[in-house]
Amino acid sequence: MFHSHLDSLNEEDLEDTYCSIEIQAAFILSSCVTFFGGLIILVFFRIILKIAKKWQSIKHSGAVLKLFSSGRSGLNPLRRFYFYRVFHDRIELLLSAQTFVGQVLVSFTYTVLMPMNCSLGHDHSPLWTLVTQVILVFVLSIGSLIIYFINSTDLTGMCSTSEDRTLTVDLSFNAFFSFYFGLRFWAADDKIKFWLEMNSIVDIFTVPPTFISYYLKSNWLGFRFLRALRLLELPKILQILHVIKSSNSVKLSKLMSIVLSTWFTAAGFLHLVENSGDPWLKGRNSQSMSYFESIYLVTATMSTVGFGDVVAKTSLGRTFIVFFTLGSLILFANYIPEMVELFTNRRKYTKPYEAIKGKKFIVVCGNITIDSVTAFLRNFLRHRSGEINTEIVFLGEEPPSLELETLFKCNLSFTTFVCGSALKFEDLKRVSVESAEACLILANSLCSDLHAEDISNIMRVLSIKNYNSHTRVIIQILQSHNKAFLSKIPTWNCSAGDNIICFAELKLGFIAQGCLVPGLCTFLTTLFIEQNQKVFPKHSWQKYFLNSLKNKILTQRLSDAFTGMTFPEVCRLCFVKLHLMLIAIQHKSGFHNCRSLILNPPAQVKLDKDTLGFFIAESSQAVKRAFFYCSHCHKDVHNPELIEKCGCKTGSREELTGPAMVVVKSSTSCISECQDSAREQESSLSIASLKNRGVMVSDTPEDSDQLDSSGMFHWCRSTPLDKVVLKRTDKSKHEFRDHIVACVFGDAHSALVGLRNFVMPLRASNYTRQELKDIVFIGPLEYFHREWRFLRNFPQIYIMPGSALYTGDLHAVNIEQCSMCAVLAAPSKPLSSQILVDTENIMATLNIQSLRVSGPTQRPSEPEAKAVPTFSKHDGKRRYQQIPILTELKNPSNIHFIEQIGGLDGALKGASLHLSTSFSTGTVFSGNFLDSLLATAFYNYHVLELLQMLVTGGISSQMEQYLVKEKHYGFHESCATILSGRARCKLGLLSLDKTILSDIKPRKTFGQLFCGSLDNYGILCVGLYRVMDDGEHSLENKRFVITRPSNEFHLLPSDLVFCAIPFSTTCYKTEEIPYKLENVPSAQTLDDITNVMAMAPESPEQLPKVSPVAEKTSQHLSSRVYPS
Repeated sequence: MFHSHLDSLNEEDLEDTYCSIEIQAAFILSSCVTFFGGLIILVFFRIILKIAKKWQSIKHSGAVLKLFSSGRSGLNPLRRFYFYRVFHDRIELLLSAQTFVGQVLVSFTYTVLMPMNCSLGHDHSPLWTLVTQVILVFVLSIGSLIIYFINSTDLTGMCSTSEDRTLTVDLSFNAFFSFYFGLRFWAADDKIKFWLEMNSIVDIFTVPPTFISYYLKSNWLGFRFLRALRLLELPKILQILHVIKSSNSVKLSKLMSIVLSTWFTAAGFLHLVENSGDPWLKGRNSQSMSYFESIYLVTATMSTVGFGDVVAKTSLGRTFIVFFTLGSLILFANYIPEMVELFTNRRKYTKPYEAIKGKKFIVVCGNITIDSVTAFLRNFLRHRSGEINTEIVFLGEEPPSLELETLFKCNLSFTTFVCGSALKFEDLKRVSVESAEACLILANSLCSDLHAEDISNIMRVLSIKNYNSHTRVIIQILQSHNKAFLSKIPTWNCSAGDNIICFAELKLGFIAQGCLVPGLCTFLTTLFIEQNQKVFPKHSWQKYFLNSLKNKILTQRLSDAFTGMTFPEVCRLCFVKLHLMLIAIQHKSGFHNCRSLILNPPAQVKLDKDTLGFFIAESSQAVKRAFFYCSHCHKDVHNPELIEKCGCKTGSREELTGPAMVVVKSSTSCISECQDSAREQESSLSIASLKNRGVMVSDTPEDSDQLDSSGMFHWCRSTPLDKVVLKRTDKSKHEFRDHIVACVFGDAHSALVGLRNFVMPLRASNYTRQELKDIVFIGPLEYFHREWRFLRNFPQIYIMPGSALYTGDLHAVNIEQCSMCAVLAAPSKPLSSQILVDTENIMATLNIQSLRVSGPTQRPSEPEAKAVPTFSKHDGKRRYQQIPILTELKNPSNIHFIEQIGGLDGALKGASLHLSTSFSTGTVFSGNFLDSLLATAFYNYHVLELLQMLVTGGISSQMEQYLVKEKHYGFHESCATILSGRARCKLGLLSLDKTILSDIKPRKTFGQLFCGSLDNYGILCVGLYRVMDDGEHSLENKRFVITRPSNEFHLLPSDLVFCAIPFSTTCYKTEEIPYKLENVPSAQTLDDITNVMAMAPESPEQLPKVSPVAEKTSQHLSSRVYPS
């Protein structure tokens, strides 16, 4: 087309229409002179203004200053500044259409864009007026660029005459640009900065040639291609019009605008110089190149292809190509792949998930990161190893990273990622939440703002429940006081399977139980962790500990062959014949058709049909023996591996769906209602039964005042904070012994740890008041001011303002005499490295373990003295012991610091926290394993319910409601209600000597001890706490945990036994006095402590009979048993 048009021109016409070098120079110089001349003037005035200000600031300047200032002495500088600001404000009002002239200025804007305003619902506000002006300028700039594309079909050297219609249109556009430029110039605060802006440069090099063309009656293309730079404002315009909303769309539009503007501008420059030629050669080396050929050349250059069919011939063109090639390499290499990725990912991760009828799937949202997804998949898949029939749909608010995308590709057969938010209904619809089995919400436990994380997840629950009220939701909550918001959601239904996994409640409950019973924290944790790391033990104790890590808590429906049998009979049969340890059952109340969990029920409890049992076993296949067992077919079978489903009528029944992992719709509230109503109907029976057994029932309010309304916890009237604050100088007034020291870190602005969750298990009502240990907190007083409203109704709590990093504060609370020192993790802070999250804990542990305790050995003549840390001469050497400590770590990888501090030998190098020596001995805890409970709650929430009951001491929803309302607790009308609430099983450590376990004969193996204690006392033995090296009698000897030893496991005389003890059972021999100790090594002070913890409640009439003397001893003596 270009060549045909060129041939049609004769020489005469060509001479008439071709712009001479002088005319082209006039167009170019008009822009250059305007730009550089204006810049020089602005800089000159800027310098003059600074000199004038500096000159005026000089005092006593002399006659010269007076001469220049004499004629202007009457003018006020503030007045001149005032008039300038008034003019400046008038210009701004003009631009915002708040004056008549401004309204006239944008009248055309409204005329053109009024339909768009109405469709978008915008009014005629000044803000939208200014926005509309921006859109108008962009539209007119694009219109001027289109006129340039039309005129570029002619030769660049051609001059358009006044007969060209596009010249008039372009002239009107540029007239508006010049007027709008002048307004913006006067409204700008920094004139030089405005002059050097990109939009200003575009106007300066395109507007002045317009007036030259009017004067010369001809128009030349020149620098009009610079209007293409206005495309950089395209993303802002699209955002104003709400065309693009997501971050990916904005980013994609910005990249496209940069590429297009660079593409068109570079092509326009080549089109100019190649058709005009080099100025110093007067255009002799010019070539005919259309604008399309210029775009073709730029594209070949940007892509580094360079076919060579179209090349630059001028020196300016080739110089430009050299620098443009370098820039285009960066532009093409970075922007184009990113644009392709954004475009493909947008379509890839925004596709809706297609729910197939009959195929199960779950939706996971919240904290979707590489670490959280890896942990979730590891925990979720281990429950269904080899039989994955549930697809996982991850709903993430951001596209996955490369690592996360690789993880999804490795598990492509059962994972799908959809980019969206659970807060939007359209995204919930895309993942078909209404058809999902459940929606799981992950929380970021390492975030700096725990409250904000909880609130965002609660908002997700609200959104999901509003979208579909029947969707089952399992949520992770970081702070316990935020649980109250979930219970207030109208559609939140625990009976439908909605569950809350509260990190603060569980982890502080674990630590509290570790303070009550040494090693219990590790014992419970090993039942919920998965060990996949291959290690090679160096010592025998490591082998025992690693074998115990294989055991887990599993549930299984029991066979009909057990119907009508007592729990001790079924427990003994499962242990001996099936090699299974049954620890609890789900029992139906005799008065109500509601089931509740009971740990180690007494002989009066008989099993019903389809009873759900809780086992400590290695695999779900092993617990199926309890489901397949038939008293007729398996009577003579001695190998438990041979117990399988039989075909007889008496023993066979239809197998339930998923016998090892059953999700039954029941709720804690239902259990509480059954317990409360049962207490009312059993009150008279409870009093009579307790009186017949010799239990001292007090009718005075002094005893009942000490319990809360549920009878589950010790209670007291609100205590002011200043009454419990200790002073370092008053150490003689508070000689603490056998107390619990808790080290807390925080300040007035840090997130609350939730110390109530730590205190409540330590104040369980199945401890007598004499058995309660004093709790002393060490930390900043301003932090306890915020926590105290949750703690003020618990007895025997004290606060020492200070820090565990200061040895003087530790000595002030008599830490040498404490039974356990717990170092709680500091509130989360924004840190550059996650390794530093445990800095305070590690330093406090270093400070505490550097202390050594020594003292004289007790003599038999001191029967009333409690066992305290002592020293004795043994082999002529002075003996010391470390203070018992339990440290919480947020980052499990920091365990190597604790191992070094403890000086522990034989540690597994490079192993995880759960394979460390400190963890096996019960001196360290990390709540990272709590993430696995999300999968546990989905498959079988009964296991989660049992865990919550074990570690929290039996927290009731009624108590939480009162705590939220800050209401005072009074004593009960019925003493039997209190006693029945306290009638709960206890878990403790018993030695093989000095306790009733010493009467069991034979007791060489764990199986003999298990059967003997269950048959004679109803005590359920579940594990051992053994000395690592029994051959060395040293105060530094450590004990490690063995979970569910085998039936043939040989016992040692120094072993301590984890036992589930009935409430009314006294563990002392009646003729023994536990405080008369003779030659007891002080190394056993920590190991010999036997404490108890709250378990599931039992009915009072089911308590086994004990003598009045034994019952009295159980109430008034401390629950400690000392082995030989």
